[in-house]
Amino acid sequence: MNKVFLIIVICLGLSACKVSQKTLAIDRNATEDAMLKALKWQEANPIMAKSPTDWTNGVYYTGVSKAHQSTNDRTYADALKSMAIKNDWKPWERFYHADDIIISYSYLYLNSIGEPGVKLEPTVNIIKDHLYKPHEWKNAQKEGNEPEEKNILWWWCDALFMAPPVIVSYAQQTNDITLLKEMDKYYAETYKLLYDKEEHLFARDTRFLWRGNANDKKEGNGKKVFWARGNGWVLGGLALLLNDLPKNYSNRPFYENLFKEMSQKIKSIQHEDGLWRTSLLYPESYNHGEVSGSGLYTFALAWGINNGLLSKAEYQPAVLKAWNAMLACQQGSGKVGWVQNIGADPGPATADSWQNYGTGAFLLAGSEVLKL
Repeated sequence: MNKVFLIIVICLGLSACKVSQKTLAIDRNATEDAMLKALKWQEANPIMAKSPTDWTNGVYYTGVSKAHQSTNDRTYADALKSMAIKNDWKPWERFYHADDIIISYSYLYLNSIGEPGVKLEPTVNIIKDHLYKPHEWKNAQKEGNEPEEKNILWWWCDALFMAPPVIVSYAQQTNDITLLKEMDKYYAETYKLLYDKEEHLFARDTRFLWRGNANDKKEGNGKKVFWARGNGWVLGGLALLLNDLPKNYSNRPFYENLFKEMSQKIKSIQHEDGLWRTSLLYPESYNHGEVSGSGLYTFALAWGINNGLLSKAEYQPAVLKAWNAMLACQQGSGKVGWVQNIGADPGPATADSWQNYGTGAFLLAGSEVLKL
């Protein structure tokens, strides 16, 4: 039986998950069992923000895809196939919005493993339309509470998880490098707009940029606002993107360097209990761990180790500490708690707060921890 040494974790009452310094050996089966329980609970308790093909389900089923890839357990593939058939293999309705594309990652995964009956035409159409079709969205037209400076396609950092991995997956399966070049252009726009080169973190959107005026948003300690899940979207998205990006692709060094730079920062601000706080630079604002952001970081850091971009000696202790803390936030039913609700900035979570994307992040993390 394969075993790795992990940090034992306990969850005390309604407090956030705590880590003791005692170590025990936990086998692969325990991780696989936790992942499968999470899947079964989530399948029995479906939830989505707006549609079965919205971004919340898209993130969840991305986690299911990676769980199947790591375990080869048909239960995950069956869940993916059932979802895809119910959705008639379609993404959601807004071709111009990155959030509506991520569900197609699951369809492309099923295609990559040779699952019979896959229908990719809707996915192909939304990818091509998203990248090339004119729309007023690309001309700074706003909807609802969006920032005034929405003047690029991917104007919020979450988008870097929602669209680029799908584009790269499809480009890899079709050997279409022109799609990668178009992705590079849009990714560079987001990087230039939102990446803080001093903190090595992304602002969620332009509302959180510092421009030296009195209206700049600040945390209670005077620092910039950097949202855990927002940066988790970026770092987790980079791991997915790099996994399928050709090794000899001309712009790959940019993505690798960004991944390593962000990874170093994220590891440096991990809390002693293993989980990250929703406000990365003002952890005391909500002084408890949060699973969706932490899950995305755990997935990304473990992926970096497994693919030779991060030092195993340096990063594995952080990954194992985080994964054990996440296990302690899973209830006996399989439900994964301590997930911040849908939002765009730091906020609270509780032992009973959950979302399907939190389960997806849990499965993503487990899928790479297994490979350690």
